[in-house]
Amino acid sequence: MRVTTCLRPVGVGGLAGLSFGVEFVPQEPILSIADYVKLAEERGFKYTWITDHYNNRDVWSTLSILALKTEKIKLGSGVTNPYTRNVAQIASAIITIDELSNGRAVLGIGPGDRATFETLGIQWVKPVKTIVEAVTVIRRLIAGERLKFEGEVIRLSGAKLAVKPKAAIPIYVGAQGPVMLRTAGQIGDGVLINASHPKDFQAAISYVKEGVEKSGRRMEDIDVAAYTSFSIDQDPNKAEKAARIVVAFIVAGAPDQILERHGIGLEGAKTIKEAIGKGDFKTATKSVTSEMLNAFSICGTPENCISRIEELLKTGVTQIVVGSPIGSDKKNSINLIGEKIIPSFQKP
Repeated sequence: MRVTTCLRPVGVGGLAGLSFGVEFVPQEPILSIADYVKLAEERGFKYTWITDHYNNRDVWSTLSILALKTEKIKLGSGVTNPYTRNVAQIASAIITIDELSNGRAVLGIGPGDRATFETLGIQWVKPVKTIVEAVTVIRRLIAGERLKFEGEVIRLSGAKLAVKPKAAIPIYVGAQGPVMLRTAGQIGDGVLINASHPKDFQAAISYVKEGVEKSGRRMEDIDVAAYTSFSIDQDPNKAEKAARIVVAFIVAGAPDQILERHGIGLEGAKTIKEAIGKGDFKTATKSVTSEMLNAFSICGTPENCISRIEELLKTGVTQIVVGSPIGSDKKNSINLIGEKIIPSFQKP
């Protein structure tokens, strides 16, 4: 099987220093999200990432509206997967976003969530192999090939797209475990890592580096995006309050070794997981400790957030994705990041 890689355009990730992205879950009206993204664009954010879950608004429809409502910000799926969507449909969709946005599309793709697939009756088979094959096939379809592909998971018999992108479309791989992180380093133009603490990135980036070196590239050739839980406010108590429910869900789903890495007791995590399972979000939120907030979010005043971002930079992170909850008031938080944080990391 041939693995095709593309050269990442100048201006993506490490080639231009630290960049900022913002994530939105399309739970609210798309036009409201468009207003937030337009504001983020005006405040200096370079990327926006839209999540892809079956129970929310459609990611591609959302990105289409954002393409028409913005001018500069790059637009990415954060992330789609090749289980609920056919790879040829993904390739066609991202080319469509690229056309509507005049060359600003970025494809984020990952193995997805086993629990979600079980809900939908979809088998989660060979996630690493599936992602390798998916990225290979999507790149070749985007390049205009008529493709006959016989993989272990993905099979095409003469598929060919009738459209082409305006420019090369970077592909970011969502990755968590060691094998997927190595794979992302080997085949991705970028890697999206769900974490907020330098300890997690020290571990993760070492695996990414192995994959990058195997591909014959350098770390400077790949964008390492920290897909963080972020909550900012001039009042640190407000920032913490907004972050608690998000952190509770992160703790509930965290493997034991990750909890132990941060010195978080398994009993405390169990309490939160059981509370969420019962729908008792009040107990789950109250059970979140300051140690949990520190481990699983970037949270607090602009000064607090700048300090953590500086720590992440030292590990090799090249993009900060401001993820849920963003803050107690999204508009105010986006403005605050644009005024206080992004300028602190801009090169003179």
